[in-house]
Formats: sequence, C-alpha cells, structure tokens
Amino acid sequence: MKRGFYTIMAAQFFSSLADNALFIAAIALIMQLQGPAWMTPMVKWVFALSYVLLAAFVGAYADSKPKGTVMFQTNLVKIAGCGLMFFYDAFGMTGLQGEYVVFLAYALVGVGAAAYSPAKYGILTELLPPEDLVKGNGWIEALTVLSIIFGTVLGGVLISPKISAMLLSFDLPGINTGIDTPPEAAICVIMALYAIAAGFNLAIPDTGARYPKQERNPVKLVNEFAHCVRTLWKDKLGQISLAVTTLFWGAGATLQLIVIEWGRQHLGLPLNQASILMGVAALGTIVGAVIAGKFVTLKRALSVLPVGIAMGLVVMLMPLATNMPFVYALLIVVGGLGGFFVVPMNALLQHRGHVLLSAGHSIAVQNFNEQLNILVMVAAYSLLLGLKLHVNTIIIVYGLLVAGLMLAIMAWNRANHRADPNLDRLIGSAKHH
Repeated sequence: MKRGFYTIMAAQFFSSLADNALFIAAIALIMQLQGPAWMTPMVKWVFALSYVLLAAFVGAYADSKPKGTVMFQTNLVKIAGCGLMFFYDAFGMTGLQGEYVVFLAYALVGVGAAAYSPAKYGILTELLPPEDLVKGNGWIEALTVLSIIFGTVLGGVLISPKISAMLLSFDLPGINTGIDTPPEAAICVIMALYAIAAGFNLAIPDTGARYPKQERNPVKLVNEFAHCVRTLWKDKLGQISLAVTTLFWGAGATLQLIVIEWGRQHLGLPLNQASILMGVAALGTIVGAVIAGKFVTLKRALSVLPVGIAMGLVVMLMPLATNMPFVYALLIVVGGLGGFFVVPMNALLQHRGHVLLSAGHSIAVQNFNEQLNILVMVAAYSLLLGLKLHVNTIIIVYGLLVAGLMLAIMAWNRANHRADPNLDRLIGSAKHH
C-alpha cells in the first residue's frame, strides 16, 4: 500500500474512535436527564438524519478540494458539536429541554461525519488501483471496526464510576469549568481525540486528483444528486451492492442499540458494561473483514451474499444466551459474518460508483441510502420499545427481517444475471457504460 494510505488509516481510527465513544457518552447524558427508553435510539436517529439531509451536498463538497483538507474541516465541526453538548448545563436546562440540546449537538457531530465520509472513502479510489480496493477496504473496515471496539469500550470506561471520578477530580486553579458529571468529563476527552484526528488529517498527502468545478446552486445540486442516485440504482451490479450495504448498515446501527438494551434487560448489565458487548461483536467484524480482504477478490464479491442470510439467522440465538462465554462467542460470530459479507460488497459498490459517477458523489449516494435505512430501522426499533415489547421479541423480528431481505436480494441478483449473463465482466472495468 502507498504511504499516504497509512496516514488515512490513522486519521480514520481516531475520528471513528471518538465517534463511538461519543455515542455512549450521549446515551449516558440522555439517561442522566432521565429520558424514557424510546429516546435512547433517537441519539442514533438524529445522527443519521444529518447524513440524509446533507447527502445532495457533501459529495460535491468532498470533490471540491483535496480530501485531507475536507477531513480536517469536518473534524473541527465534530469538535464544535461536542462543545454544544455543554449548553444544556450552562443554561440550567433539565428534562426534555436538555435532551433536545443533546440531540441538536449530536446532529451537528453527524453533519461533520456526513461530510467526512465521502472524503474518507473517496480518497481510496483516488489512491488505490481497482485490484487493491477490496484489500484497502478490508483494512479500512477492520480499522474502523477496531475503533468501534475501542471507542465503545472507551465510552463505557469514561463514564464508569472509578474513571469518571478521577477525571472530575482534575481542576484548573481559579477556573470553574462547569464539568460536573461523568458524561461531561467523557466528552472533554473525546474532543481531544477529534483534535488528534484533525492533526493526522493535515498530514494526508494530496493525491493530485481533481474534478470539474462543483455546482453550488442548491436546486441544481439536488437534481444532480437525484440523477446520481438513479444512475447507481439502475446499474445491475451497483443496485445489488447498494441494496446489501444499505441493509447491512441499517441493520448494524439497530443491532448496536439492541445489544445495549439486551445487555441491560436480558443480562442485567449497567450501561458501561453493556457497551462492551458492542465491542465484542465488532471484534468479530474485524476478523470477518480481514478474511474477506485476504480471500475474496473484487470479481467474486457477489459470492458472499448467502453469508448475510446466515447472520440474520444466528442473531436469533441471542435470547438463548445467558452465560457470558456463550454471549461473547455468539456476538463474535454475528460480527464475523457481517464483516465477511459487507467488505466485498462495499468494494464492489465503490468500484461501480467510481466508474459511473465520481468518488465523492458515489459515496454520498451510498451514505444517503444507508442512513435513510438507519432512520427507518432505528425509528421502528424505537417504536417497538415504546410499545413495551421485550428486547428478545425484538431480536427475533430483527433476525427474520434481515434473513428475509437477504433472500430477496439474492433472488434479485439471480434475475439480473439471467437477463445479462455477461454481467460479471463489468467488474474491474474502468470504462463507463
């Protein structure tokens, strides 16, 4: 791999580490404000909403300047979002008022993440040849998942009684910082992680890739984005990989929330320990992602589709898990299956998007679809919680939904190949068609 690839990996690790630690800290803040159970998933929902609302604009922004510059600027936005979380306390807000401030602040972090993502993935297609995309994606996804593990564990550690007490014991002479609770102390540490990521962003080399001058008219940008969405969904390879990654990330975001609630309800764990279960599942995803990067070529990407069905079925074993060794083993298997099937699909989607559109625009289309599905699935999960369904019942519904949708996507893929037996020859092609 080229030298700049490792700088991108370092920047991505720290930014994603902070994203995931902040997710746990934000949930802790909502719980501190005594919000109802259905409000916890809304933290994830407002984050995804930023992606959906900005999808038409962030691709053009990512392609308007060097990707390292875009990544630096968007990490500054994330830092600003963290700072906004302190406003509820500064103005003495409690209950719903305070929760709305947390949602608004987390949405601003989502704005930074939405603009960061097209640059992060887009630079891979600029830096690496098509034959290295699966390997590059495997490393980036593995590192991202590693940061999810450390981030969720770090978030849990930072809000734990012992560590939060230590953090809160630090005082600046003569200055009242107003930082008085474990979630607030955790957010301060997380802001420092975003600053480290921004430092690595500045060291990312300019690949020299330049795109035509980007449109700035909002109406034209929306029309152009709609055209990009139609283009990728009409492509018979793009539509399958887009459908799979859309399902995976929507299901994955919901599974994060389910695992936390399952840990609390089914296993009787506090938030700081339940958050570690997310890290265990993510550990499996690393293994699956690395194996896929090593053994699955871009041309064989579609062969991993049945693994998605297996993931949905294995998830339904969770209500049977009561002792911790079985819990950990099950979550590692679920994560491993997910990592193994999503990495080749991600690489195929990026390749087709790069061929048909441009790096930034194709990733923006991908993010739009994935985050829109997150909005739908997380809202549905929040509704089920509001209806007082037991988390084990929700898990069965979730597993059946994932397995059923993957079966439908496989049937769709077979129909596409019957219509065009030479479809796989397009994989690896560098020409528009």
